[in-house]
Amino acid sequence: MSAEDRRFQVLRAIVADYVATHEPVGSKALVDRHQLQVSPATIRNDMAVLEDEGYIAQPHTSAGRIPTDKGYRLFVDRLSQVKPLSVGERRAIQSFLSEGVDLDDVLRRSVRLLAQLTRQVAVVQYPTLTRSSVRHIEVVPLGSRRLLLVVIADTGRVEQRVVDARSDVDEAVVADIRALLGAHVSGQRFPEAVAALAELPGRAAPEVREVLADVVASLRATLVDQPDERLMMSGTSHAPGAWADQPETLRGVLEALDEQVTLLKLFAVLQAPDAVMVSIGRENLDENLSGSALVSAGYGAGDMLMGGLAVVGPTRMDYPGTMAAVRAVARYVGEIVAGR
Repeated sequence: MSAEDRRFQVLRAIVADYVATHEPVGSKALVDRHQLQVSPATIRNDMAVLEDEGYIAQPHTSAGRIPTDKGYRLFVDRLSQVKPLSVGERRAIQSFLSEGVDLDDVLRRSVRLLAQLTRQVAVVQYPTLTRSSVRHIEVVPLGSRRLLLVVIADTGRVEQRVVDARSDVDEAVVADIRALLGAHVSGQRFPEAVAALAELPGRAAPEVREVLADVVASLRATLVDQPDERLMMSGTSHAPGAWADQPETLRGVLEALDEQVTLLKLFAVLQAPDAVMVSIGRENLDENLSGSALVSAGYGAGDMLMGGLAVVGPTRMDYPGTMAAVRAVARYVGEIVAGR
């Protein structure tokens, strides 16, 4: 084993002990707890090199060391593969998620399960409309001048809007609008559906055109204006314990979770399902998350990315376990949503 590989083994042991104990790790503890097969003097020398290179640090006057963001990053990057969950764990996840009765229930179950598995805060993004197709648009009269529009995506996502028409709407007009939407919009990808909607008033009979224009304006707003800003969260009760020794960090984390902007930006950079991304400490652009780590993955079908999910926790999280849980849940959510 090279000196570099040996020092990484020391770093890995320090990460493991610090995650488990939340206490700085000394050379004696490494000798006692880990079979590193080198002398205590060699471990002390390796720790000195790791500290000089910025991978570990000495907090205050403690004799022990803790990993730095740079140390965690090396540890994560050197994970040869995400450890697989057991067959029993995978079956339990699949069974629990497959019992979801609709999209909302599946996502609610997934985020709750992920929070329970990791004991951290979990967030899931609804399937993004920009990557979805229109399965159906229903038009339901609510009164002489009021209509309910129900947009159903192929992922099961449902959007509803109420339209106040400028003139009375009878059943014949509703039927004509429903038929036009079915013929020219249903089955289209959402970006193409927006373009198709713009042309619809010109295809309609004069007696339908004014009401259809109101319907089209509402639908375009539904499909274009911030269509992806829908998140579901679970596990915020874990946050006070996770950042118990970092009250300032906890306040920032809760603020970031409340605003959601950082999380939406996180999901925006996901490129494909199943790839796990980890951002650590100051790699997070939001200062409120500079003492935290985010583990995220996209979900979808094949190469089609539908949305994302993530876990937010302190930098001393169990990275292998968290990455495995995020990837497994993302994979099953993708299978279930794509199959609906």
